[in-house]
Amino acid sequence: MSSSSSLTLALDAMGGDNAPRAVVEGAALALSREPGLSFIFFGDSAQIEPILSAHPALARVSRIENTETQVESCEKPSAALRKKETSSMGRAIAAVRDGVASGVVSGGNTGALMAMAMFILRRLPGIDRPAIASVFPTMGRDTVVLDLGANTACDAENLVQFAVLGAVFSKIVRGVDTPDVGLLNVGTEDMKGREEIRAAAAILKNVPFPGRFSGHVEGNDIPKGSVDVVVTDGFTGNVALKLAEGMGRFSSHVLREALGSSWLAKAGALLAWPALRALKVRLDPRLYNGGPFLGVDGVCVKSHGGSDALGFSCAILVAAHMVENGFNARVAEEIRNLSESESALKSRDVQSLLSSSQTRPLP
Repeated sequence: MSSSSSLTLALDAMGGDNAPRAVVEGAALALSREPGLSFIFFGDSAQIEPILSAHPALARVSRIENTETQVESCEKPSAALRKKETSSMGRAIAAVRDGVASGVVSGGNTGALMAMAMFILRRLPGIDRPAIASVFPTMGRDTVVLDLGANTACDAENLVQFAVLGAVFSKIVRGVDTPDVGLLNVGTEDMKGREEIRAAAAILKNVPFPGRFSGHVEGNDIPKGSVDVVVTDGFTGNVALKLAEGMGRFSSHVLREALGSSWLAKAGALLAWPALRALKVRLDPRLYNGGPFLGVDGVCVKSHGGSDALGFSCAILVAAHMVENGFNARVAEEIRNLSESESALKSRDVQSLLSSSQTRPLP
């Protein structure tokens, strides 16, 4: 983004465990990376102003909108919707709807953020259900995985739409020209998996979309980096996400125990410090922070609730890159192209494609 351009983002300054400090300081870090950004902080001005005043460059391109309430981390989405007009989260999302801001970032309650985004921004035309996406570090290329929890059950058309959303996101944010897209399944063979997964595969093999369909992938293909985009339902995706987070913490715990187990191990750790530091940077979850809600009619990015300033800055940059590269316009175009192959999406044609492939359910 050139320094001459200006892109305004709305920030829910009260969302997250470390708000508002992490939000304000994260915006300052993002501004140092992208000088063309400007911000509107929605939240308690009495808390935000002292932190903002410590960052003069940020203060010059920011303003504060005082809000009466905030959405609590344990609040039900239905309860949050009732105070959407007054909460920092609701007003930040509304700023995008009203054209005051180009995108919104929040570290607040995920369920409430999705409910409010759906209610205030609505869905993109042609998208039945938005999906939450994130980037996973892998042994190869970093991989975009979606859905990570917005939709616990999905049909074939939902999965096909997720493939479009994930492929466009991979192009725009990850810079992949033609993303390889795989459907997460219990095996790579065509006959395996639930009917909706096999039906989605049959569609993706026969319709144009902004990626290259690589067939079914398994859970171990995610850390391998076998494909650029992994598509699944929100139930499975959320389990995969939480397992990955837990395994990361487990690995760090075991490594610390091993390196501190004896004086010889400590000496070895000292010698290996440069490599260990590089490993820490490579796997730093803060650098992968920022889960966009793909499919809503406006850019909305969820930051991890426990994120610090560095992590929040990465979420801001995800939103900025999506806006700058016209993510929603690109999705709308690709969905129109997909709709031109409408006959392949009809259930009777999908069944015909399944039959011609001689697929059968997993015993």
